[in-house]
Amino acid sequence: MRRPSCSLVVALLCAMYAPFAAALAIGQTDTFEDGTTQNWVVGVALGAVHPVPPANIADGGPLGAGDNFLQLTAVGGQGAGNRLAVLNLAQWAGDYTAAGISNISMNLINLGTTELAIRLYLEDPQGAPPANQAITDAVLLPVGSGWTSATFDVGPAALISLLGDVNTLLSGVTALRIIHSPAEDFRGPPIAAVLGVDNIEAVAGVAPIPEPSALVLLGFGAFGLWRVVRNVKQGS
Repeated sequence: MRRPSCSLVVALLCAMYAPFAAALAIGQTDTFEDGTTQNWVVGVALGAVHPVPPANIADGGPLGAGDNFLQLTAVGGQGAGNRLAVLNLAQWAGDYTAAGISNISMNLINLGTTELAIRLYLEDPQGAPPANQAITDAVLLPVGSGWTSATFDVGPAALISLLGDVNTLLSGVTALRIIHSPAEDFRGPPIAAVLGVDNIEAVAGVAPIPEPSALVLLGFGAFGLWRVVRNVKQGS
């Protein structure tokens, strides 16, 4: 029997979650303070149920007692739940380019016993073939590192294309995943791990700070303009 492709499974899930999708916006944040997983789910593989699905933990977030966070668990080995991955088909689907989103920041904590390499994986399996797929660079989380602020660059120049066109993907993302993958691959290795996630936020690009040499030139230019204006006034 032929196994359904990952893109097909995601496409079916997208159809199920379509009514709940909201427009992307700068500043939108998943804080998990409502006690839910805020539409972060795990996929279903051949009908197998994840033994430890995503859970909302009521204490121990970055702010300490009473700060909720999302806990993700991978059990390793074979079968459902053997890889660390979580999927969102609702509020994180949409047109990243039009929304002006170039970064996604979040707080992460490694609660397991193995170093993690966390990436974001963006996909549009519903688009015209081939499906568009891309991942970000990895953020490394050592064991026992505590809560860490992480920012993932999802701009077209920073994303690593796995399939299709990055610009087309960013104009119509239908699935966003948080995954563990040391290699530039959307399918990370099986691993026994526990990851905490909080404050997932959409961030706009930041204008680059001019180099010191550029600032010096700007200063000289302003000074020269001031002298010209002063001389004209004195000569009139």
